[in-house]
Amino acid sequence: MLSIIYLVAIVAEAMSGALAAGRRNMDMFGVAVIAFVTALGGGTVRDMILGHFPIGWTQHPEYIYLVISAGLLTTLVAPHMHHLKRVFLVLDAMGLIAFSLIGCNVAREMDYPFPVIVMSGMITGICGGVVRDVLCNQVPVVFRRELYAVVSLIVCSLFLGLLELGVNVGLSTAIIFGVGLTLRLLAIWQGWKLPTFSFQKRWE
Repeated sequence: MLSIIYLVAIVAEAMSGALAAGRRNMDMFGVAVIAFVTALGGGTVRDMILGHFPIGWTQHPEYIYLVISAGLLTTLVAPHMHHLKRVFLVLDAMGLIAFSLIGCNVAREMDYPFPVIVMSGMITGICGGVVRDVLCNQVPVVFRRELYAVVSLIVCSLFLGLLELGVNVGLSTAIIFGVGLTLRLLAIWQGWKLPTFSFQKRWE
């Protein structure tokens, strides 16, 4: 199940990356690069940090074709994509949960301790979007809108908690996917946010 959701998610993320590139008036090469790093950047950063080699997409070149094609296709259909905003929000939420769980499993299989496994899941879930926003010269969306990174944190923690309780991986994945997706969609619907910190005073 996660593998199918993963493919859908990287396509959706590539398209969101292409739209971000379009807002910055980038050329086709820029669109392709931003689409690629948005879709596959989280897993790449995770693998480099954990020493998990070879990096995932290097063993699946079809992922490269898929995300770059999705990014370039977006340039053609972008004027009509506002009709699909809600669909993209759901796909993005599904992608966040799937990426987080996949990241957890990678670190868990490498026998890393609990906090590293959680961080691995979060890095996989959010780093593609962070890299996208940095390259597009804006504050990463995950740091200033509805609960996003926190949802990934909760998903990873609950997933590991169920495994510790003896629930098998398949059932744990299904339960946490449902819980995480519900939480993320509620955060969007209700506008749940963390408290913000604003400090404008200059140091004398």
